Parts: sequence; C-alpha cells; structure tokens
Amino acid sequence: MDTTTTTASEPTDTRIPWDSPTVRIVLVSTLLAPLGVPLVSPTLPVVRDTFGVSEVTASLLISAYFVAGIVLSPFIGALADRLGRRLVLAASLVVFGLAGGVIVVAPSFTTVLLVRIVQGTASAGIFVATVTIIGDTFEDAQRNAVLGINTAVLSVGAAIFPVVGGVLVAISWDAPYLLYLLAVPLGVLAWRVLEAPDRDDRGDRTDDTEPGVDRVAAPDGGTADGTISLDTGYARGVLAAVGTGSVLAMFLATFAAELLLFGAILTAVPFLLVGSYGLTPAVVGGVLLLSEGVSVVVSAANGRFARRATNATLVAVGFVCLAVGLAVAWLATSVLAIAAATGIIGAGIGLVLPSVDAEVSDRVTSQYLAGALSLRNSTTFLGRTLGPVAFAGVATTTGYAPLLFASAVVALAVAAVVIAGARPIGDGDLLAPRSA
Repeated sequence: MDTTTTTASEPTDTRIPWDSPTVRIVLVSTLLAPLGVPLVSPTLPVVRDTFGVSEVTASLLISAYFVAGIVLSPFIGALADRLGRRLVLAASLVVFGLAGGVIVVAPSFTTVLLVRIVQGTASAGIFVATVTIIGDTFEDAQRNAVLGINTAVLSVGAAIFPVVGGVLVAISWDAPYLLYLLAVPLGVLAWRVLEAPDRDDRGDRTDDTEPGVDRVAAPDGGTADGTISLDTGYARGVLAAVGTGSVLAMFLATFAAELLLFGAILTAVPFLLVGSYGLTPAVVGGVLLLSEGVSVVVSAANGRFARRATNATLVAVGFVCLAVGLAVAWLATSVLAIAAATGIIGAGIGLVLPSVDAEVSDRVTSQYLAGALSLRNSTTFLGRTLGPVAFAGVATTTGYAPLLFASAVVALAVAAVVIAGARPIGDGDLLAPRSA
C-alpha cells in the first residue's frame, strides 16, 4: 500500500500525495481518457466529408465508443479483479493508444468504426482501473481527496480537448488521432511503476471501517492478486456486493447525474441559448465552460467536504444543487441567469461524481471492487448515451424550458432516494462528519 495512505489513526487526512507514483500515473491516465469523445467531436464534420458518409453515420464514431463501454465494462472489471488492476490499466492504455495510430492509416470508415469500438473498450478499462486503484490505495477522506482531484483532471481534459481537436482537424482529419499514441508509453510506464496495493484483508476488516457502514464481505473468498475465479461464484459475489440499497442508490445517482449533465446541460442549454437568445456557438461554449470550471473547483475540494459529511450526504447535496440550477435555468430570462444556473449545476456534478466512487469503494470489498466499479462505469456511459437522445426527443414535443423544470424535480427525487437508500446500518449518522 502507498506509504502516504490514510490509516485508522489518521482518518481525516486530506493531503494529496503528489509525489506518489501511483497518484501520478492514475491522474495522467485520467487526463488522457477524454481523448475518446471531446477530442473527436469537432472532427465529425470533416470525417463526414472525408469518407462521404451522412451525419448520422459519422456520429456512430461517438455511439460505438460509448456502447462498447456500456456492454464490456463488467467484463473488464472482472479481469481487473482476476488479473490485477496494473495489468488492466497498462494494457488498456497501450490498446487505447495504438488504436489511434490505426485510425490514422485506416482505409475506410468501417475500419475507423471498428477501431472506435476497440477504443471504447480500452477506455472502459482505463476508467475502471484508475478509480479502483484509488479505492484500493487510499482510505476515508483522503480517498475522497484523490478521487476529487481525479474527477477534476477528467473535467479539465473534457474542457480543453475539444479546442485541441478543432485546431488539429484544421491540419488534417486524422491529426487529432495521433494524440492517442501518447497513451502507449504511459501504459509501459504504468506496468513498470505501479504496484498492487495490499488490501486483500478488506473483506474481513470490521475494526477500522467507518461506523455504521454496511461493508459487503466476499461471500466465497478470493483476492485481487489473481486467485479469483471468473465463474458464477465471482458473479454472485459482485451481485451481492452491489445489491445493497446503499450501492444501488449510488448507481442511480451516477446514471441520473450523467443523464442530466449530457441531456440538460450539454444538449438542452445550448439549443435554448441559440434559439431564445441568438448566441453564437463560441459564446455558448463559454457558458458551458463555466460549468466545467466550477465542477473542477468543487471536485478538487471533495476531500475537505468528506471530513464534515458522509458521501451519501455529499451526493444528496449535489443533487439539490442540480435541482436548484435546473430550476434557475427554467425560470431564467437572461443569459446571465442561465450562466449562473450552469455554475450551480457544475457544483452539483463536482459533489456527486467523486463522492459516488468513494462510497462504492467504502462499501465493497477489494475482491469485487473492480467488478462493482465497472457496473458503475456502465451506468455512467448509459446515462451519457441516453441523455442527449432523450432530451432532444422529448423537447420536440414539450420544448426545452418545461424539460428543465421536470429535470429539477427528478434531481430532487434522486436526492431523496440517495438519503433513504444509503442510510448507514446501525448507529451511524448520515450527516455526521468522519470522526478520529
């Protein structure tokens, strides 16, 4: 285990061990992950013209990427539990990078599409492995702190890569895909540097866990060092681990947050700003960038928040922020009001995402943690995929403003479900800070 990891006597340590090789590898890997979609989105019109396909066909480069993650994430999580997180992360990075190189020399759109499916699979491996490594390596509020920084880095990448992609595609349609090759040496470095944390005893520990947490023990044994069998016993173990109200509430929170983010903010708000206020795409991008900026700041502070409240509380408060922001956007009569609304929503996303991963890591044993987080990753990709389609489809009948109000109501409902479903068993207080 990383020597900087929080111990039972130091549960409120929120320092980020920046000198830790584990932290550095994980954060750089996370920074490359947004290459998958934000970098590619600006290239779609050029890809359409280069290969002579329709806009719908060109958009399959995004859909195929996400669908691969939805379907294959659980299998990747099983491999991470069976073969180790280091191998899965290193292999995923190498495949992710090499696939970009293949796209550069792809002879047809069909080849590009098939390679994007491979990339989506590798991306799922990166997401699952990085978060699982953090969950294995760190404890309590320090885990929240590192997960918060990890989410912040992801948001930074998602904000800057569309600009990078737009600049590079002006040179050549395939120039952005050359950036993927950066993942290859990182994968080699991850294999050489990372060590498997010694967390095989998590399933039996009861003396140093947070009071009241219903941690799920491994029902049929096994560890993350290569001794788990990928059979029905393993599948039952993962299902038992995620079958509690607390973990299911986190999965619902993940799905809802991504659905609202990609549906309301990244789909409804741009159409609303252009249709109602006549803004240019550049100004719309600036409004959305505000949301990303607030999300980065709030995510980075997650460790400090976790010293004062449980993960379930942070997730619930995050959804209240989403509800308030969506309601403000619904009532807004000016661009400034909508910009303020996106900032509030960004704060909500910054609270929700790292806290969800921290809560799942708290409640699932190391033996099945990658499997559990892979299911969380599937719900993430599902929400991202359905959000734009659902909101754009419903808006053709209702318009975007009523849809924002309905989304606010949904966000409040999710907050209530999180509080009810994630309430600790025993004497633990949902609103209590982490005690020493």
